[in-house]
Amino acid sequence: MNILVLNAGSSSLKFQLIATDEAAIAGASDRRLAKGIVERIGGEAVISLSAGSARAETRTAGLRDHAAAVSYVIHWLTSSESGDGAPIARLADIEAVGHRIVHGGEKFTRSTLVTDDVRLQIERLIELAPLHNPHNLRGIAAAKAALGDGVPQVAVFDTAFHQSIPERAHLYAVPYQFYRRYGVRRYGFHGTSHRYISYRYRQLTGTARADTRLITLHLGNGASACAISAGDSVDTSMGFTPLEGLVMGTRSGDLDPAILDFIATKEGMTLHEVDSLLNKQSGLLGVSGLTADMRELLAEAKENGDRRARLAVELFCYRVKKYIGSYIAAMNGVTAIAFAGGIGENSPEVRAMVCEGLDWLGISMDVAKNDAAVGTEVRFDADGARVQLWVIPTDEELLIARDTWRVVTGAELQ
Repeated sequence: MNILVLNAGSSSLKFQLIATDEAAIAGASDRRLAKGIVERIGGEAVISLSAGSARAETRTAGLRDHAAAVSYVIHWLTSSESGDGAPIARLADIEAVGHRIVHGGEKFTRSTLVTDDVRLQIERLIELAPLHNPHNLRGIAAAKAALGDGVPQVAVFDTAFHQSIPERAHLYAVPYQFYRRYGVRRYGFHGTSHRYISYRYRQLTGTARADTRLITLHLGNGASACAISAGDSVDTSMGFTPLEGLVMGTRSGDLDPAILDFIATKEGMTLHEVDSLLNKQSGLLGVSGLTADMRELLAEAKENGDRRARLAVELFCYRVKKYIGSYIAAMNGVTAIAFAGGIGENSPEVRAMVCEGLDWLGISMDVAKNDAAVGTEVRFDADGARVQLWVIPTDEELLIARDTWRVVTGAELQ
């Protein structure tokens, strides 16, 4: 089954066309037929497109909205310009669409077929994810307009994997009425990524779901940690919003909430302005005063001895280390720790700083294996270490495609 995977942002649209079915899933032989991203929707859009493993080509086009962007992508997929003189797929070959939906609240605990009622429920959750769900809904509407009612669409929720977190971990110690009235609780995000990493770890190691005690670290511009026991999420670092938890590219992560009022008073800022400050001007960027890019910070610290660049990296790694310790305590031990995301997959320096000084917990890495692990699946713990260390590149789009196939065919979700 050819499945179009869409991830609609405020002014962007990421897509992949993936061929998958029961045999492909069983043999990990799913095929990525095409992928790309449309950016700056609403004006002269910048479009990056690639067929199969071919080098991406970049072009521009005037695209006024998401409907125009989806139409452009589908036209490219089904025209002769997408392949070597032949289309990647015919229009009839696109058999289903899978959407990344950021927030499913407590309503959606698994991926689900998009119906009128499901769209309505996602709309009602906009107040919990005002920066994401509206754009995800535009992606659904655009796909329907381009492909018609006959092509099923499936919603795959970032929050669904974390719905297994027990009350003691997902509730905040504020008056309980705020949870009952407004749904104030830890929801967690990056769930599709954490779920994929857990699945792939079990596949690589032959570990049964029931025997899994794993910490997954999705480290990128957005970053989160997840404690996974018996295949289920039992705690995660992001909370009511993606702001809580680890230090990120431009997000502060954990802080004393009294700081909000203090800064607002001192700087004459509104609460909304402080919230924007914590989400867009903090984290690695705020501490370093230079950039939110980990690669640039590491280079500045090493080559130029920039103190604040080094401090930003140290803060980032220290926060990850603290969460590892807390999750080991929460699960009464851990079998493995898996690194993913742009930083987790590609930065041996960050992985080394995170693992440094954790020998007492049985965490010790093989330096050579860690240094060689860049963007590929590698186990890099030292001989005799009690805890396995892995780099497992995440593949959220593949999981979305597989979930879409399972929902459409009625197969059991995993």
